[in-house]
Amino acid sequence: MGKKLDCWKFMNCGRAPGGDNVSELGLCPAATDDSFTGINSGICGGRFCWAVAGTLCGGEVQGTFAEKRDSCVNCDFYKRVQAEQGTINLRTKFLRFVNPYSQGALFDDLPQEHIRSGERFITQGEARDTAYIIQRGACIELVEKHGMIHPVGHRGEGDIVGMISVLTGEPSTFHVEAETDMDVWTINKARFDATSQNDSDLLTFLTELISDRFDSTRPTADRTIGKYVATDIIGRGGYSIVYKGVHELLRMPVAIKMMRHDMATRPLFLDNFHNEARIIAGLNHENIIRVLDIEERYRTVFIIMEYLEGESLYGMIKRLKSIPPLLAAGFISQVCTALDYAASKGLIHRDINPKNIIVMPGDRIKLIDFGMACPAGTDDLHFGGETVYAAPELFDGEPADERSDIFSLGITAYELLTGEKPFPNVSPLELLKLIKTRDIPDPAQKVKNLPEPLRKSILKACRRNPLERYQNIKEMAEDIAPLLNVMPSHPLNSESSGMKKITLFLDIGNHREAEFDGALAAFNRKVKKLGGHLTIEKE
Repeated sequence: MGKKLDCWKFMNCGRAPGGDNVSELGLCPAATDDSFTGINSGICGGRFCWAVAGTLCGGEVQGTFAEKRDSCVNCDFYKRVQAEQGTINLRTKFLRFVNPYSQGALFDDLPQEHIRSGERFITQGEARDTAYIIQRGACIELVEKHGMIHPVGHRGEGDIVGMISVLTGEPSTFHVEAETDMDVWTINKARFDATSQNDSDLLTFLTELISDRFDSTRPTADRTIGKYVATDIIGRGGYSIVYKGVHELLRMPVAIKMMRHDMATRPLFLDNFHNEARIIAGLNHENIIRVLDIEERYRTVFIIMEYLEGESLYGMIKRLKSIPPLLAAGFISQVCTALDYAASKGLIHRDINPKNIIVMPGDRIKLIDFGMACPAGTDDLHFGGETVYAAPELFDGEPADERSDIFSLGITAYELLTGEKPFPNVSPLELLKLIKTRDIPDPAQKVKNLPEPLRKSILKACRRNPLERYQNIKEMAEDIAPLLNVMPSHPLNSESSGMKKITLFLDIGNHREAEFDGALAAFNRKVKKLGGHLTIEKE
């Protein structure tokens, strides 16, 4: 079949980034909208171009997928993609997964249907007990939201559609329409349940498939979860997807953390998820996210939490490159307060890192993701956090305690100040060796004029020998406390008070520093007249 091409290479339209026709015709949406990436194994919408409005075909810029549907299904590129996707050995191909020896038992006497091109055979919001296994033809999945139709997926020969409703009982989260004439087998819930009871691998495959289909970067349909409505995906991790949502009656914004369906079938991950809900529900602290509710339905678990209007420290580091020392001290102090409270309840977090620390308006910190939390001193060889933040003794099987959280916080503080991890650009094996054999570099080598209390607290928190670290989080907080009296009064978080943050980096020659100081002073006066605030920190 040859190399699988994206549409701009096949069509030679010149509208991909750097193309010859970009200045005249503009960039092609199929070449730039990365929310389509992965559909039909393409980059952006490169192998799903018939579903993207504004592509160039036949020398003319085309309209929506609905307007160009009839011409696209007869296009040579569409036919090529169909043929390639029908024969490719993808793990999401249902017919390629089913063992040939068990196909007879699965497909014997299954009803067959013919679906005509353009027919909508699954409707969004409809609860169904029938799925379709595609023998021939192709279909498109469409999310209807805010009065608009969004193409979100494409299925062809060997795929199964409608399985989410059959397996979980949840109403369909998208419409499905036939792009071409289709021949399908239909399988109802009763037949599927009878088959999967004797084939655990089949059930595992389908729960993984469902997890993949929920984890879309395209628009998602609103989903009703008990009293709550999940509206948009705002985060994703290895075992969960986080939605922005709202309490349907109170109209209160919430965050809804859904355990991935494939993980919900694994007792260890399910126990951790329940554990997180129980732990946070029992905590009441201004620097720790609150759990409001828990829902178990659709073969998985949903934790309902307060919705945080903020930015993770991970995102802030990416945006600003590093955090000014005094502000970093304020962040670290608040995390210390949260960890001290947790310790008073006999708990340690075990996954402290910049992604799990949210900066709220006014630079107030919220600690999230207690999925790995456990009682202090727990002898648990399962470690699910990131290696670079883990204390050395954990890799030797020593139980986690407050000092291992202190080590993780020290590494996080180092990253806040320097903009990089202590041992960057090394392999995982080399990183593990360095963590166990070498103390972290002195952050003062990277950050000029680093306040001594902050420098000492980071180095002490990150000692390899836990006996040489702070023995409790209060000790670390006390060493940082003197810096809090000189904290700047303005917030760093750009969402505070409706203000927008603009970051400037200036490189100046030493011989003209006085002139630059005068120019900056004049600029600062103008900024203040406009109601803004200028922060200047010299290295």
